[in-house]
Amino acid sequence: MHLESLRGEDVRLPAGRLVTADEGDGGTRPLWLSDGPAPFGLWGRIRAAHPRTGLWPLLLEPLERERGFRPWASGELCPEEACRPADHDPAAVLAGWWQGCTAIDEEDDVLSAEERLAVTAPYGTVWPGLAAGRAVTEDPDALAAEHADVFQSFGTDARLGLVEAASGAEALARVGWSGPANHEGDTARIAAVAADWERRFGARVFAVGFATLRLSVAAPPATLEEALPIAAEHFAFCPDNVWQGPCRDLTAYAEHLVGADLWTFWWD
Repeated sequence: MHLESLRGEDVRLPAGRLVTADEGDGGTRPLWLSDGPAPFGLWGRIRAAHPRTGLWPLLLEPLERERGFRPWASGELCPEEACRPADHDPAAVLAGWWQGCTAIDEEDDVLSAEERLAVTAPYGTVWPGLAAGRAVTEDPDALAAEHADVFQSFGTDARLGLVEAASGAEALARVGWSGPANHEGDTARIAAVAADWERRFGARVFAVGFATLRLSVAAPPATLEEALPIAAEHFAFCPDNVWQGPCRDLTAYAEHLVGADLWTFWWD
């Protein structure tokens, strides 16, 4: 990792170190991690320098702040286990997840077939296909920097991480993040969908936790009609957003997506 490429970019890195992944046998060091909380405003300056440095910044949250800043400082990373995001078709990945999430098992399901179908109405078990992309109405990278600043203004002690990657979506696979493992074991498939959202909705990955993900969105849906198929994608991508969130069906979830320029995900 060429940290010296940041010199002359109005960037002064705080103290930090390269983290060695504890998975695999290659001694891979996919992440540079600051020793303390990320300095306010630094995320945007590093992201602006990304076309020249190839380093993507992430604001990294731990599972437990008092016990080793897991998984980042502890090296619980699996970069050698992920395929490349480009190896996956995001439409096929989402369709496969949707099929698994909407399958009805009348013997073991705590919901009746009718209750489960109501959650994913108006689609039921039928995958609606990818939502249409939208033209961005503002600079996606400037918006991501604003969200990073707002996130830090809440008093988070998130640390700064740097990953050699072409984008924030690719950084998820390159760093070996395994937060969605209970839903999907290959983070490259998660990254492939996030990369497609980068293209269709001007999304940018700016913060990652043990099993959480935050994206800014420069082209959010403007109407409920536009939001419904996006809500279906979110359900396939992270079903816990619906199953364990305040919105217990796609329509209610879609209502909250209208005009929302921040998408957050949490896997149990």
